Amino acid sequence: MNRLIPALLLLAALPAGATTYTLEPNYTQVVLSWNHLGFSRPTAQIAQGTGTLDYDEKSPAMSRVTVTLPVASLLTGVPDLDEHLKSGDFFQADKYPSVTFTSARVIPGMDTSDLTVIGNLRIREKVKPVTLHVKLLGIGTNERTHIASIGFSATATLKRSDFGLGAFVPQVADEIVLTITTQGAEARAYADYLRQQEKK
Repeated sequence: MNRLIPALLLLAALPAGATTYTLEPNYTQVVLSWNHLGFSRPTAQIAQGTGTLDYDEKSPAMSRVTVTLPVASLLTGVPDLDEHLKSGDFFQADKYPSVTFTSARVIPGMDTSDLTVIGNLRIREKVKPVTLHVKLLGIGTNERTHIASIGFSATATLKRSDFGLGAFVPQVADEIVLTITTQGAEARAYADYLRQQEKK
């Protein structure tokens, strides 16, 4: 039943003309990369994000998004590094199990597929503004599920020390580059789809 929770969020106070999408966890993830001692650029992935997008195709500036990412999903491919990143030196996953982003402002670009999304990122007890450079990848009907869907990619840069994750700076770079992808499905239809899948 947990898979249904994001799809059953209250659909209230929508911007006029907006469609509410549920972000699909299997297609919502963030890849983090950083400079390690000047010799390498490791990466980590946080996947299975959940959230809601209200997107107004005619007035993108009225759109809004909220995303939650489970720190438990963090994966580098190096078990010892995974454990360290989830420890008190960094995310402290046992006490702060999730990272959240909530948009505050959406600025359309010159190209209709380009957006700048300014919002608040919460990691541990720190909340800081972050700017996402967003590209609309597609909007239409998913040929497999037959549900109205939307997809985006985005990039952002932040300083980890701003969020209390500054261990080993400056030997290990403070700057973190984020590469984000997400896919959403129209909320009501997606909730029905999940119910049908659970019956199988």
